[in-house]
Amino acid sequence: MTRCVVALDVGGTTMKGALVDSRRTVRFRRSFPTPVEAGPDAVVDQIGTAFETLSGQAHGAGLAAPSAAGLVVPGIVDEAAGVAVVAANVGWRDAPLATLLRERLGLPVALGHDVRAGGLAESVLGAGAGSRDVLFVALGTGIAASCIVDGRPIVAGGYAGEIGHIVVEPDGDPCGCGGRGCLERVASAAAVARRYTARAGVEVAGAAGVAAAVRSGDPVARVVWDEAVSALVTVLHTAVTLLGPEVVVVGGGLAEAEDLLLAPLEAQLDKRLTFQRRPRIARAALGDQAGCLGAALLAWRLTGDNAGPDSDAGDVGDVGDVGKDATP
Repeated sequence: MTRCVVALDVGGTTMKGALVDSRRTVRFRRSFPTPVEAGPDAVVDQIGTAFETLSGQAHGAGLAAPSAAGLVVPGIVDEAAGVAVVAANVGWRDAPLATLLRERLGLPVALGHDVRAGGLAESVLGAGAGSRDVLFVALGTGIAASCIVDGRPIVAGGYAGEIGHIVVEPDGDPCGCGGRGCLERVASAAAVARRYTARAGVEVAGAAGVAAAVRSGDPVARVVWDEAVSALVTVLHTAVTLLGPEVVVVGGGLAEAEDLLLAPLEAQLDKRLTFQRRPRIARAALGDQAGCLGAALLAWRLTGDNAGPDSDAGDVGDVGDVGKDATP
């Protein structure tokens, strides 16, 4: 039977799971609730249950029992130690998730960070496929990045990629990290909506509502949007200078605005760059499945099957079209 791994991406409200075969094709997909309100121990137990449930579907999908498991979580993650150092929205601290799950499942378990794993997936299977140097930027409720350099994610003990906390407005709004004026307080999807509401006095349906207001000619929306783009360009200029990516892949809710975001980002960044490599700007191709697919790639690496930018690991069609959806 075809070999597979089991993968899980843990979010604050939902866990996305999948069985992924050796061609990096999703063969079965299912989501599970994240019981944050019940406490961190309940979340860990639910992770184990989700892995067991997914593994139980392997035979019916024409697959052998999973060879390994891949888990990605938010927060600060020490991949080498297999420890979730801290995750404010889940509540755990120094949780030895890889060891706990390995003992429960009887499988080797790879632990990773959700955004770094999403960037790995985009570099192998998505918008960055074929490139060895990729910067993946996730613009959602917060902002984080995955830095792929020479085909390998930069981890730095779990602290790499926190570009959302680069200061762009020194006297700006206080940030949950303890600083002020962080990029996340200006250019995240949540910040764009909040800043528009504060100035216009009108509640809006997230960043998508602000984007719609920009398209309709709302001058307040235009100012808020332009401030977000300018702040992103400032941080991308620094990141491109330091890391030299061939492609910057932009994902998350804000990226759904497409032409309102990607075109001005690329044009303004190009004007600022001088000697640096000029990356192309691309919208993420894998959507909200990137983290789960990244978890699968980490699991395959545990088996010695090291998919990377130079490997023949399938394509976006394999990922998006073959997977089966199921609900709890």
